[in-house]
Amino acid sequence: MLFNKIIFVLIICFIINGCTEPYILKTNTYDEALVVEATITNELKKQVITLTKTSRFEDKETKAESGANVFITDDTGKQYDFVEEEGKYVSTEEFQAVPEREYRLSINTLDGRTFESSIEKLTNMNPMQSVTATVEPKDSLRGVAIRVNSFDPNNQSKYYRYEYEETYKIVSPKWVDTKAILDNNGALAFVPNRTDIKICYSSKKNTEILLENTNILNEDRVNYIVRFISDQNYIITTRYSILVRQYVESLAAYNYYKTLKKIADSGTLLSPIQPGILLGNINAVNNTNNKVIGYFDVTSVSTERIYFNYKDLFPNEPAPPYYVDCKQFCYAVDACPTLCQCTHDSNPGVLYDLERDVISYVILDKGKDWWVNKPCGDCTTFASNIKPPFWMD
Repeated sequence: MLFNKIIFVLIICFIINGCTEPYILKTNTYDEALVVEATITNELKKQVITLTKTSRFEDKETKAESGANVFITDDTGKQYDFVEEEGKYVSTEEFQAVPEREYRLSINTLDGRTFESSIEKLTNMNPMQSVTATVEPKDSLRGVAIRVNSFDPNNQSKYYRYEYEETYKIVSPKWVDTKAILDNNGALAFVPNRTDIKICYSSKKNTEILLENTNILNEDRVNYIVRFISDQNYIITTRYSILVRQYVESLAAYNYYKTLKKIADSGTLLSPIQPGILLGNINAVNNTNNKVIGYFDVTSVSTERIYFNYKDLFPNEPAPPYYVDCKQFCYAVDACPTLCQCTHDSNPGVLYDLERDVISYVILDKGKDWWVNKPCGDCTTFASNIKPPFWMD
């Protein structure tokens, strides 16, 4: 989880950068704390809360806080219960935060600890006006800038946080309709190739904290680059989509995320950047020795998805380099004085690499077998061939 890694692990790991010899760093002292990720929005849906524990440096996995009793109450006495599902806590019913209502988060852990948030209200609702994709330079690079445009004529929003999920279409550049395999005798054979390994899709969410504020501007207007993609990045080769989420934050929530971002960006404990204390709005009840880190965020959100094709933004320009090098190659044998002068049906290198499943057959051209790295002919080696339900070609 982002909070967990930032708070306890990320800073510590950089302290060994100045060492001349490897050193296995272990945690000498450890105070377990509950880590809370809770964002409730004005979307009518089943809301989700994540509870984890801080990790020791040597821990390889984040531990979930299981068996907790989690609920939200509002100022009318309505209680929204959450149940544990696959490591997260999901509300038992769909609900949405509404203006002027007051909300409080309560957590009772299995071992008897109790935590409670401050009372929070839904922030000002100010939907994004547009998300655009334009070709422009940034830091001496040329690429596609994904910009969010927003405007609050009442000048009441001011503080913004962004998330995105990008999805892109991948077409295997060296797919052919014939596939090389090893038969039952271990000899080279050719069969019809699968058609469902030619087109794939991949999705990724942002991992950095994206913040913007208009507090020092004359008007509450946002023109923010939420994502910049180099024109040499293969993810935009064919068709690309991005779903952007804009959260309008309170000043307290904005300052919390700003401090969290500084911790993530500080790089080292010896850095001159001192991010300060990470203060959230969740506290232990009765026993202050029970530690908790996190923020109960009640925020308005708006979303927008856009698509674009590479050829539309970069007409008549060559596509970016693929995920891997797709230069065709062939195998030499002892009987061939020059590479690729012979067919290599029984070449040990071919048979060995086919058995390891690292090469893909391309074509027999002028008596020569040509090959590429497997991802060039089979995109399922690094992506999914399942088309997302929202995808539009």
